[in-house]
Amino acid sequence: MQNNLFVYGTLKDPQSRKQVLGRVVTGTPDALQGYGMTQIEIGGEVYPALEPKARNIINGLVLQITDEELKKADDYETSAYKRNKVVLKSGTKAWVYLKK
Repeated sequence: MQNNLFVYGTLKDPQSRKQVLGRVVTGTPDALQGYGMTQIEIGGEVYPALEPKARNIINGLVLQITDEELKKADDYETSAYKRNKVVLKSGTKAWVYLKK
């Protein structure tokens, strides 16, 4: 099954996507409304995260990935994030990782 995954941080980088997902995945530009950027710390490193914030918009990419690749993304993002289904500006439904 194909899944849409909206990425806005480290997975926007093609090399990071290849390393995490195991293949080259091209993304389509899109945006998420109603969320703002924040940060979380994982293992002493700081990473971007999203949290609800009215009237904000986050630009990112939509990746089409398999169920197996979505599990790889879950492992990469760790339990510091929660995966939620959202509707993007384009009307596309996608998974996104949000701050817990």
